[in-house]
Amino acid sequence: MMEIDTQQYKELGNFIKTRRERIHPSQVGISDTSRRRTLGLRREEVAMLAGIGVTWYTWLEQGRHIQISPSVLHSIARVLMLNEYETLHLFELAKLTPEKPLQPIQTLKPIFQHVLDSLVYSPAILLDIYWNVVGWNAAYTAAFVDVSQIDISHRNLIKMMFTHSEYQKRFENWEIKAKEMLARFRVSCAGYSKDPWLRRGIESLREESEEFNTWWPLHEVEPEREITKTIRHPEVGNLFFEHTVFMTPENELRLHIDTPLRHTETEAKLKQLLSR
Repeated sequence: MMEIDTQQYKELGNFIKTRRERIHPSQVGISDTSRRRTLGLRREEVAMLAGIGVTWYTWLEQGRHIQISPSVLHSIARVLMLNEYETLHLFELAKLTPEKPLQPIQTLKPIFQHVLDSLVYSPAILLDIYWNVVGWNAAYTAAFVDVSQIDISHRNLIKMMFTHSEYQKRFENWEIKAKEMLARFRVSCAGYSKDPWLRRGIESLREESEEFNTWWPLHEVEPEREITKTIRHPEVGNLFFEHTVFMTPENELRLHIDTPLRHTETEAKLKQLLSR
């Protein structure tokens, strides 16, 4: 088992606590008509159902340095009714999966820019492991924002989502989309929790964005998946896309592609924007 540091223990404890608080006693077969001061299950109830000591579980939530085994984590995940992705996140926080090597991308290979440029009418960006935007195409500039005009220190998709007003205006139901993006970001960066750049970035965002500061401690996690999205463009109106994400294994780059939804005027509107 890999050693985890103080901050990692706190993250692990906070994650478990948020999940405990959302489980109603009736969901795990506990009948309780008394008034509760605690949201969700009590610590002693989780410990009992998981077959572990109350003191040990309390220390776990408090972020103390204790020995953690896979079998105990599986028991806790079962009691807290964690889904597949939450369970994976739990194990990554406990460092029961190998920590990923940290290799941020500084420059973009020409071959990757060629891929972006070939997606003529599909807005596309490439992100590094921190979700910094390291590449984009003309369609992305036309549909979203001109990334080249954003200071390089702010070219981060999460930072843009929470602090860039023009980027935020592009999204219908911004709050929902921002929460979803944050949950996917948390999953992708769980293996890099010790990294000082990532920690500084998160602390900076907590200071800059009230929403980020409120939602980050909730520990919501979800996987990447194919979705449809609506982008509100100030000149041509709504644009409708199918959103997909692909990974490059060697470089750990994330390719985000928004393909115009069929049977809409989105592609025609993009052609109009790009012809200017």
